[in-house]
Amino acid sequence: MNVQESVLDRYSAGAKSVQATLCCPINYDSRLLEILPQEIVDKDYGCGDPSRYVREGDVVLDLGSGAGKICYMAAQLVGESGHVIGIDMNDDMLALARKYQADMAAKLGGNRVRFVKGYIQDLALSVDALDHYLKDHPVRNSHDMARVESWKQRQRHEEPLIKSDSVDLVISNCVLNLVGDHEKEQLLREIFRVLKPGGRVAISDIVSDEPVPQHLKDDPELWSGCISGAFHESGFAQAFRDAGFQCISYDKWDEKPWQVVEGIEFRSVTLTAVKGDPAECLDYGHAVIYRGPFVSVTDDEGHVFYRGERMAVCERTFRFVTEGPLKNDFIGIAPSKRGEPRPWCAPEGTRRPASETKGGLVSGVCGSTSCC
Repeated sequence: MNVQESVLDRYSAGAKSVQATLCCPINYDSRLLEILPQEIVDKDYGCGDPSRYVREGDVVLDLGSGAGKICYMAAQLVGESGHVIGIDMNDDMLALARKYQADMAAKLGGNRVRFVKGYIQDLALSVDALDHYLKDHPVRNSHDMARVESWKQRQRHEEPLIKSDSVDLVISNCVLNLVGDHEKEQLLREIFRVLKPGGRVAISDIVSDEPVPQHLKDDPELWSGCISGAFHESGFAQAFRDAGFQCISYDKWDEKPWQVVEGIEFRSVTLTAVKGDPAECLDYGHAVIYRGPFVSVTDDEGHVFYRGERMAVCERTFRFVTEGPLKNDFIGIAPSKRGEPRPWCAPEGTRRPASETKGGLVSGVCGSTSCC
């Protein structure tokens, strides 16, 4: 049995009876659990609580949604204008999540959750649609296989399961480590694809403090148990950076490891990040001042911000640092007279003279926007 087969089998077993070894101890918001069926609470497995990053009105995508606990928790937080999509490739887990869908819709005052069958590393392909296609077009030879691959490509393009730029928040709970190492890069590209510009991720997962040797990766029990497929702690953040994410942060980091195998510590973390705006860099004369406490900071695009200095930025970067997750760290100064835009991204360390921004609109001072 290979590791992916072991994942399917182990989580199918987890849908039928509680598998205590599949989850870390987690303190969930008990208020969000009150209306959930006990079977869903008992048969959901994870290592964190990404639901606490959900905002009202969000379109949320839960990768590896399993029994649906996090989806039903998130549905209480998105409100009437939000929506939650759970994606999983395990039929038994999907059946368990859908078993209570009508009951939960009645409790929530509307059906805000849908569950779809798919692979989290291939978010464009509906596996339900694939299953139906294969039923009518069985594979008997290599020509049939080629035909199926052609159909899959058309399906991804014409009827993607999750559309590009359609999701506000991607969450997952101890699932990324179950994807094969050769597909993890594709997985992160897919997460990036489906997020809207400015969209966020909150990924609870297991990381290792040392690289995991191959003989542990080849152990189906350790892999399906969310251990040997773990990212290395530094590689986890770097993988998101390589995929194009910004503002990458370890928001949660368990002090004690969940398990130790051959001296390697495996612990639960929650990583957050943001998909930047792909808009062109246009200079109108904006500046930002980094508040501190460090002498300087460098963002993921290479901009260096010196404490207390008016640093020149394009409008896109200005919006990102003054309106996004960094807004409490920066003071924004719009130009007093908005000039004609010029394509330009400030070279490292470029200051903006006070004379160019004097009298401009200031944001981020005591949480206000004022003319100072």
